[in-house]
Amino acid sequence: MDRIINKTIKKAIFLDRDGTLNVEKNYLYKIEDFKFEDRVLEALKILKDLGYLLIIVTNQAGIGRGYYTEEDLILLNNYIINETEKHNCKIDKIYFCPHHPIEGIGKYKKNCTCRKPNTGMVTEAIKYFDIDKNLSYVVGDKISDIQLGINSEITPILVRTGYGKKTELQLENIKIFDTLYDFSIYLKDIND
Repeated sequence: MDRIINKTIKKAIFLDRDGTLNVEKNYLYKIEDFKFEDRVLEALKILKDLGYLLIIVTNQAGIGRGYYTEEDLILLNNYIINETEKHNCKIDKIYFCPHHPIEGIGKYKKNCTCRKPNTGMVTEAIKYFDIDKNLSYVVGDKISDIQLGINSEITPILVRTGYGKKTELQLENIKIFDTLYDFSIYLKDIND
């Protein structure tokens, strides 16, 4: 008799950081400059309660350009994880790409597979967590986020925060929400 193994299906929200989770600020790396977008913590709690893994995928070319270090970014990442944990919506993992193909310095100047819209960060997360792409979403405010979703074969979602209102003008046939909170309510409603 064959044994049936009960495998938990894992679904994820792949979140852009700047302009999606936090207020857009160029080359953000200081904790004192970090501010969550309105109702983001509520949104993350709703998504977590719906059973989604919360995974940040963010381009951080400021590292590659020498504006700040990987250590600076890790301090901010730890702050974000701690803040979300306090609100029972802990970010499960943060992936970042420090490279830039043109303006990167030293080891950071390269064409890589991780810089969005390339799929390296998402591919790594899918393998690590065993995520079902068909039940997951990529959420962001830029074309590179939408293209990441398309390239990864994961449903892309645009939010109008950050650069989203400008990005919206370039898109067709993509679901668009004013904020991450609005998207979380939409998912909650379709799952009730």
